[in-house]
Amino acid sequence: MPSRVKEFHSIMPIENITSVLQHGILSHNRCKKLKLRHSDVSLEGVQDRRDGKEVPNGMKLHDYANLYFTARNPMMFRIINQFEDKTQIEDLCVLRISVAVGKQEHVVFTDQNAAKSYARFFSLDKAKENINFDRVYAKYWTDDDYAEYLRKKAEKCAEILVPYQVKPEYIKGAYVVNDAAKAKLTKTGFSLPIVVKSIMFFR
Repeated sequence: MPSRVKEFHSIMPIENITSVLQHGILSHNRCKKLKLRHSDVSLEGVQDRRDGKEVPNGMKLHDYANLYFTARNPMMFRIINQFEDKTQIEDLCVLRISVAVGKQEHVVFTDQNAAKSYARFFSLDKAKENINFDRVYAKYWTDDDYAEYLRKKAEKCAEILVPYQVKPEYIKGAYVVNDAAKAKLTKTGFSLPIVVKSIMFFR
């Protein structure tokens, strides 16, 4: 990975943290199989596009736990803008995941949102040369050209797909939007470093 890749991210409702500390970050299908109660902030239309899609030479997309290079992306933007009560943003955190998880067997990297038709899938050794990290880490994805805007938006959501589960030991901390969110996360028993980073949540 390029030197700028310091960690991976997972957008997570604080309500789920107790379960995450026990079971890790689970794939959509693994969570259903274990019948774990959890809060889901994912968007229904997005999940519909992911359902049934298969990773080339791999498993179904919903068999992977998905991470982002940066959670400050279009998915986060859409999630927080669907909240009717703007204080609901305090119920979210971004889990910071060690890049070591990317070295596990069968982990797959994508050059854009994995649900997109033109998404490409790579092993670790091929990811560095095929992912546009300038776009992944760009502050904004706007563009006057609509087609280019769509490409930037998709590439900002490049993913790391981990088979079945990201184990708890790979979690190294979390970001939250403010001190109120930090207090909520602390109450769950989360003892790893918590950093207030409002810009991660477009604040």
